[in-house]
Amino acid sequence: MNFQPLGKRVLVKRQEESNTTASGIIIPDNATEKPSQGTVVAVSKEVSEINEGNVVVFGKYSGNEITLDAQKYIVIDTDDIFGIIG
Repeated sequence: MNFQPLGKRVLVKRQEESNTTASGIIIPDNATEKPSQGTVVAVSKEVSEINEGNVVVFGKYSGNEITLDAQKYIVIDTDDIFGIIG
């Protein structure tokens, strides 16, 4: 994959949510909410406060989903990122 975000944007791989409850009930994909955190995999040259590998928290409806090499990612404006975990 070779993707370079432009502007003040980052490319994020969403963290997968568990689709099974603690009691073992399987939740279908269409009934689960999309996770609002993920790992940064690419950073624009204009972004200095976020680095590749950071786990970030972002708004529920932030960014635009794209598919690269059969993997789903989200391109997020840094203004939509609430913070870095860890």
